[in-house]
Amino acid sequence: MKAKYESSNRSIKTWAMEDRPREKLLEKGIQSLSDSELLAILLGSGQRNESAVQLAQRVLQSVDYNLHRLAKQSVNDLCRHKGIGTVKALSIIATMELGRRRKASEVFESNSITNSASAAALFQSKLSDLPHEEFWVLLLNRANRVLSVERISQGGIHATVIDIRILMKRALDQLASGMIVCHNHPSGALKPSDQDMRITRKMQDACLLLEISFLDHLIVSDRGYYSFADEGKLVHG
Repeated sequence: MKAKYESSNRSIKTWAMEDRPREKLLEKGIQSLSDSELLAILLGSGQRNESAVQLAQRVLQSVDYNLHRLAKQSVNDLCRHKGIGTVKALSIIATMELGRRRKASEVFESNSITNSASAAALFQSKLSDLPHEEFWVLLLNRANRVLSVERISQGGIHATVIDIRILMKRALDQLASGMIVCHNHPSGALKPSDQDMRITRKMQDACLLLEISFLDHLIVSDRGYYSFADEGKLVHG
């Protein structure tokens, strides 16, 4: 007589109590869970002979347990892992995006930019995990309150083209009194290039002509940020 196979693709409900991250969360709080346990809750189930926690550990191991690297994974990247389908991959990506948006919303709640760190926090939530370069501008009123945050251009892995005319038109349309510009370095390097230095001078000159305060140019990556203002690299203002 043939034996009846039982699936090993067990849901979290069938695990031993000590292996149930949902119950652990309820009993001990969110801070008690490891990264792999949090990810396991998102995954919901594992596969044959592998629990969701084990699957989560395998996914995290592939990015050296670095959540910044996990946030950069595409649907295709995640689906290369056995046991990860499109639905699970999308759940991971959506959760990472919510984390980024929460970080940005903290800056908007205060509605004012007081230093390079507060501006960098806003931009990092949008740019630090991208695989390509983008250039953004933060427009401010006289009280340094946020008027808008807008993407000006999108480029490739190593560079993006910045049209200063478009940048200044956005500032004039918003009647902005000040601006902070930012672009990301997907490589993680934070040192400005010669091209970064040249375009910064051109933007400063344009702002000076239109009586708009050029407050800073930031470079962000998942390793931190570089501020032209903090480093004394701004000529005007």
